Amino acid sequence: MSSMGKMLASVFKVRISAFITLTAMMGMIATPGIGLTASEIVVLALCVFASSAAAGAYNQYVERDTDALMKRTSNRPFVTGAFTANAYWMGSICALLAAAVVISSFVFNHWVAAYLFLGAFFYCIVYTVWLKPRTPLNIVVGGLSGSFAVLAGAAAINPEAPVPFVLAIVLFLWTPPHFWSLASALKADYERANIPMLPMTIGAQKSAWVILAHTALLVGLSLVPGFIGLGPIYLVFAAGGGAYFLWHSLLHVRNPGPATAMRNFFASLIQLAALFAGVFLDAWIVF
Repeated sequence: MSSMGKMLASVFKVRISAFITLTAMMGMIATPGIGLTASEIVVLALCVFASSAAAGAYNQYVERDTDALMKRTSNRPFVTGAFTANAYWMGSICALLAAAVVISSFVFNHWVAAYLFLGAFFYCIVYTVWLKPRTPLNIVVGGLSGSFAVLAGAAAINPEAPVPFVLAIVLFLWTPPHFWSLASALKADYERANIPMLPMTIGAQKSAWVILAHTALLVGLSLVPGFIGLGPIYLVFAAGGGAYFLWHSLLHVRNPGPATAMRNFFASLIQLAALFAGVFLDAWIVF
């Protein structure tokens, strides 16, 4: 990939946008009803990806000053000056989000459009602008942005299906221990930027216990879809991934240092990947 391509991928947070798109596909697959055509699936994926990319670019545009204070983010294009934060960028970001919302409304329904807009709004305004600089509960509410993607995928088929709502709550509960683990591992970075993440405000030991409590609640709820619509394949993956995440959260409580926090961060990714795999395989394999 060229240097320009890498910078654009960084600004639009391509990896996170791909993850958000996968969550929408998970919501779609977990929803019973008449399936979408191949072209509709492509349109849905592109709309979700575009709305997430717009939100990611807005986040980097707004946070360029604090990003400069953190080692992890100090090489982002708006920080280095490779990209100039101006009205053209803001207009492009807004146009990208508007296109995703309008197209999804015409191709699918107003529910899909509303969920895409709400996901971007919560990430851009509620999380980035209002909560992140002010409260350690920032990521708790910010986690709603990913949950809306699950609901958007489901709404393309049936806005009232119960399983995707449970999966959306699961993702909402997953986000805080995932990011709190990262913040614990990179505590010095967040302190330099004066961002009040939970480990900075209550200390490593207490935050490790909070992470464990969130993880336990998350794992328990993640099993519910296996009894109300999904099947045994999903349950196996949810239980296995959940046990792995719980084990590393326990290890982090026993030794709440940067090393165990980072391992718990990666364990959260494995747990979520197991949920994705469980949903997809459960839909494709019939006993």
